[in-house]
Amino acid sequence: MKLPTLFGRSKKPQPKPHFDPVKSDAAFCAIGDVHGRIDLLERLVNALPEDVSVICVGDLVDRGDHSADVLRFVQERPNTTTLIGNHEAMMIDFLRDPEKNGRRWLRNGGLQTLASFGVSGVTETSGGERLSRARDILFDAMGEPLVHWISTLDCIAWSGNVAVVHAGADPNIPMEEHSPDTFIWGHPEFRKKPRTDGFWVVHGHTIVEKPMMQDGRISIDTGAYATGRLTAAVFSHKGVEFVST
Repeated sequence: MKLPTLFGRSKKPQPKPHFDPVKSDAAFCAIGDVHGRIDLLERLVNALPEDVSVICVGDLVDRGDHSADVLRFVQERPNTTTLIGNHEAMMIDFLRDPEKNGRRWLRNGGLQTLASFGVSGVTETSGGERLSRARDILFDAMGEPLVHWISTLDCIAWSGNVAVVHAGADPNIPMEEHSPDTFIWGHPEFRKKPRTDGFWVVHGHTIVEKPMMQDGRISIDTGAYATGRLTAAVFSHKGVEFVST
């Protein structure tokens, strides 16, 4: 008679990893992917506690219609830190080499960002001189200070046992040993394997139906450009509270 799989060759259950409560060094708010929705961003900022530091997890641009307004709003807002997302990375690549990197960015929402800066005359299949000319017009429309600002964004912010990045982290190596690309583009095991170093990783990039905390991950990208819902995680001595608009 065949033994039930509960016995015999069944795999030994693994203990679940332990996570200490979230404890940041200071109060702050982390805002998920904005993607050109200046209306939602302004509404959310007004709903957050006053005079508290704000960290944007990146992907301010593309897809939505008002990326230029979002960039200028965040750049000029005091007490605000912006991390680089993969969409900012694609935008920077376009500015550096439009013929090599242009089509990829345009296919992923870059056309809407160009339009928000008043740049037209290109499509997802454009190449050569059209892309170069669009880059030149975009650079002039942005201005050197804004181009420099977006080109020098950090890829991670820390507070206590909380790390804020755009896309995720490799759960197999210490946070300080990561390459920037992993924080910007993510890692295949990030959502599959819990961390074991006690860090809570706040991230966007991957859309979730509602903000969630699980296995060392705090996910706050609620798909603002498509759902009309932008989310922030508010960290204080009480722990974490989610605010959405």
